[in-house]
Amino acid sequence: MAQSGANSPNTTGPTVHGLSVSPLTQCSHWHSVRDIIAIRHKCCGDYYACISCHEALAKHPPQVWSKAEQATTRAVLCGKCRHELTIAEYLGCGNNCPQCRSLFNPGCANHYSLYFEA
Repeated sequence: MAQSGANSPNTTGPTVHGLSVSPLTQCSHWHSVRDIIAIRHKCCGDYYACISCHEALAKHPPQVWSKAEQATTRAVLCGKCRHELTIAEYLGCGNNCPQCRSLFNPGCANHYSLYFEA
């Protein structure tokens, strides 16, 4: 297991499912240096690196988190420090982890509707 530190991810915490998932939660679909979040899926409660990984591995369709659930539901995992963000915290974080300040991919906003009710 990698040691935590300025340049090493923290690999403790929830398991992240997906195809070729790195310690930072990147996968075979999304693997830039800023693709370091995983999302807990409402349908199964499991973290997946991305929706494509869920589609490839889960035996059920995904579900979208409702607006009412977003304020209190911890469903986004920072792959660097393993901080679990509420959906609202993630949507309002300006693409920076509030815990470790790592940068998240701003392009993920293009896929919010696959995970979160607008």
